[in-house]
Amino acid sequence: MTTDLDFAVAAYTEDGNWTVTPLVLRGEPDLSTLVSALRRFPGEGGVLGMVSVDEDFFVLVRVAGGRARLLISDVTAATEWPIARQVVDELDIPLADDDDEQVPAGDLAIIADLGMTAMDLGALCDDVDLYPEEMLEEIAEALGFGNQFHDAIEAVG
Repeated sequence: MTTDLDFAVAAYTEDGNWTVTPLVLRGEPDLSTLVSALRRFPGEGGVLGMVSVDEDFFVLVRVAGGRARLLISDVTAATEWPIARQVVDELDIPLADDDDEQVPAGDLAIIADLGMTAMDLGALCDDVDLYPEEMLEEIAEALGFGNQFHDAIEAVG
């Protein structure tokens, strides 16, 4: 089964300026491949990976130093998507049932130091009317790289 990856981008700052670049993930994307791809980028505050899957959920990965911090927008995605399951396994939380509520899991403070509080990120993830791409766009706007984000995902599509 191939994952219907909407897009994956890396965002990082150098000299206070954001750079957003599409990530090329071949085959079935998995968490370790994603983290490895992100480690190749520079970035004063680490690098942020933003992945949207099948208009269903998103994954944020922030790699700084040797550490990867994770957030998934919907824990129930782990019953269907391998990359979501890997995130849930890495977070060491129990697998949700399909009938469980769609809730985010992981580090809601993952981008608090960049300009979006854990409370705001949690509220965004709870907005069931938004597609993952729209949520990631709001995150990009809040962090100050909305235009670069938009250009990067247009380059992918």
